[in-house]
Amino acid sequence: MSKTDFSRRDFLKLSGYGLMGMILPRLSSSLQQDDFDNLQGRVTERILWSYDAPSTKASRKKLYWRDIIIPITNSTISDDENAFNRVWYEAQEGGYIYSGNVQPVHTVLNEPQSISLKGALGEVSVPYTDAYLEPDPNSDGAYRLYYETVHWVKASAVHPGDGRVWYCLLDDKFEQYYYVPAEYIRLISDSELAPLSPEIPAEEKRLEVRLKDQLVLAYEKNDLVFATRAATGGRRLSGHYTTPDGEFITFHKRPTRHMAAGDIASNGFDLPGVPWVLYLTKSGISFHGTYWHNDFGRPRSHGCINLTPQASKWLYRWTIPTVQPDKAFAYGYVGTRVQIII
Repeated sequence: MSKTDFSRRDFLKLSGYGLMGMILPRLSSSLQQDDFDNLQGRVTERILWSYDAPSTKASRKKLYWRDIIIPITNSTISDDENAFNRVWYEAQEGGYIYSGNVQPVHTVLNEPQSISLKGALGEVSVPYTDAYLEPDPNSDGAYRLYYETVHWVKASAVHPGDGRVWYCLLDDKFEQYYYVPAEYIRLISDSELAPLSPEIPAEEKRLEVRLKDQLVLAYEKNDLVFATRAATGGRRLSGHYTTPDGEFITFHKRPTRHMAAGDIASNGFDLPGVPWVLYLTKSGISFHGTYWHNDFGRPRSHGCINLTPQASKWLYRWTIPTVQPDKAFAYGYVGTRVQIII
């Protein structure tokens, strides 16, 4: 598909991808989520209503609140063609919920594994888990960690009372350690991070961000190989944030980053385990996975280019520089070309 072939019809089709919000012709089947088997939704807002039709103008059915887990049976598209995000989820217990305020999640338990001296990357595989300062649920809490966040696992520990295995996680911003039950973390293999399309010369890969359409497009030569919806800079309680337009490169990449800034009560943020980060500017503008909302297609970030974790991981593997699996980052004066246009 060439650049000029990406039509309004394609855009509307892209809007209909309720789970991942992307077209990925070359994506491996291991990342495709075409069905709703055991799919759940985690409420990301303080409160959220379900309705008897996919519209906020319909009658309210049930009130949910943050971190409630809702079984999801299907997705549908609202009739409002002017909406940024038209995707709604159908709840198993009845009613429709707006997808932008619901993180799609699964509950997958894992067999604890031994951790090498170099550590390992791990991904939370349950809707959320609380992290503690000791491998004991009676110790002081540190953070609540959410589905598909990524963390450095540095060691394992066994609770002397019940024999439960815990993983010790390194907080890469504050240089502190905390613990979560090992069965809630899926260790990421080296092969899972192998570069995508390594046979394509670096100069023939490029990314295009369309701010008006809230789209990220990836090209090899002039062929469109990847498209995903995004959430770029938007109006917040503390001000109006913009994503800069212009030419950039992905010069700094990290598999995980604890992002924090400002006073949370005044629309600041404190987000451990932000996955698959590709920095474009030294001030911190980046592509990255997002777990605190699912509202792609709507400008709402602090300036970064918010993506689903799956989409951001695809970009992380496809772009340069390559981050070695045992390294915390890659930083240099090379990177994949990025054009951000209004």
